[in-house]
Amino acid sequence: MRQTIALVLPPDDEPPAGVDIATLTATIRRHLELIVPEVESKALALDKDDIPRYCALACVGEARGKLRALPGMGLGGDVAYARKLARSLAALCDHFETLTGQVMCVACDRAIRRPEDAVPLDRVSNSAGAITARVHPDCVDAPRPRR
Repeated sequence: MRQTIALVLPPDDEPPAGVDIATLTATIRRHLELIVPEVESKALALDKDDIPRYCALACVGEARGKLRALPGMGLGGDVAYARKLARSLAALCDHFETLTGQVMCVACDRAIRRPEDAVPLDRVSNSAGAITARVHPDCVDAPRPRR
């Protein structure tokens, strides 16, 4: 899912080169349709006063609203819509990790089995500690899609 997100959220404002935005949008929508009920069920299992529950359910509601929305008319409306969906998907991936305790490598999108063996992304990026994501040690130097 994170690899798909990276295709639509490049660091510039240009549409993704060589990518069919309609196909990419459909893929992101399918990802959202899969992860929304997963995050919702995990969040509903928490106490009603739990802040992660509240945040995850708010994100679920926002994602459902974006799935009901239509792309904007005009130049770039389809790309803007895909990016909105991708940002919701990224947030839901983060909530899934928080709610399940399952940590995913942001480089290869595979589960990190032993979190103590993973490398914090801020050690291999310019985030100055702002990004707390983790990667497999073997993925540190692997090429990653532009974000």
